[in-house]
Amino acid sequence: MKSAMRVRVTQVRSSIDCPRRQKETLRALGLRRRMHAVEKEVNPAIIGMLRKVSHLVKIELVS
Repeated sequence: MKSAMRVRVTQVRSSIDCPRRQKETLRALGLRRRMHAVEKEVNPAIIGMLRKVSHLVKIELVS
């Protein structure tokens, strides 16, 4: 069985002056504050969410 690709997402910018939809996207990803990191399995929904907030997060591949 092929293991799913995972990414570590770290919020590096504040969401204070961002639109409500972007704040909700960060919360849906599980990010709560600056420098908070979560690991997510890559799927089309996660890719779309990361594109919406790419200017607020840092994305790294996890092996």
